[in-house]
Amino acid sequence: MLRRLAAQRFIELRQAFRQPQASRSFSTALNYHLDSPDNNPDLPWEFSAKNKEKVKEILSHYPSNYKQSAVIPLLDLAQQQHGGWLSVSAMNHVAKVIEVPPIRVYEVATFYSMFNRTKVGKYHLLVCGTTPCMIRGSREIESALLSHLGVKRNEVTKDGLFSVGEMECMGSCVNAPMITVADYSNGSEGYTYNYYEDITPKRVVEIVEALRRGEKPPRGTQNAARINSGPEGGNTTLLGEPKPPPCRDLDAC
Repeated sequence: MLRRLAAQRFIELRQAFRQPQASRSFSTALNYHLDSPDNNPDLPWEFSAKNKEKVKEILSHYPSNYKQSAVIPLLDLAQQQHGGWLSVSAMNHVAKVIEVPPIRVYEVATFYSMFNRTKVGKYHLLVCGTTPCMIRGSREIESALLSHLGVKRNEVTKDGLFSVGEMECMGSCVNAPMITVADYSNGSEGYTYNYYEDITPKRVVEIVEALRRGEKPPRGTQNAARINSGPEGGNTTLLGEPKPPPCRDLDAC
């Protein structure tokens, strides 16, 4: 019985690994690499002339014998230049710049979820999936996005404009639920990364359509009754100037 179950599981795994990389949905899908026509180490890649100047500026922040400390900002710059994702060639070039074996760069790129190892849309929409946002309806937000765009999670729309992913805790729980939009539509020169908070299913679709028209929706809270992270209707506490401490000279107290 156990042998039969193990054999069946092996067949399922083998079939899963034979699927195209973009269609895999299980958690290990981005922890390995399979060469493809648009993502293989034989494709040339290097930083643009403008970004080479940025590379010099980034490296100047670190001692010359600790270039490897610049791996994260350099990967971020490479991702911005490459349309929102990191190819093997881009990672290999970063490894060459900081003078480390490529595996050291792969380790970082596969660990941090902000690095995309497959193609994303020009507008990469990330839905916060952590508990406060989930309680406040993040699953409904994601469903509205996927239904409106006609894609599954981590797929790109046919026009190449949009993709939808999930990110854990964007650090704005008081304004849950929320999404962030990584805008790669203008390359590294015009790259932006904006939060849209207090989202509703209706409002998130409106934001998508505004982006499609080339507009820049106002970022931050989408609740007109709030100012930033303040309560609806205004503050109810701390309405006056705070009182000074009774004694500023601690030695005299």
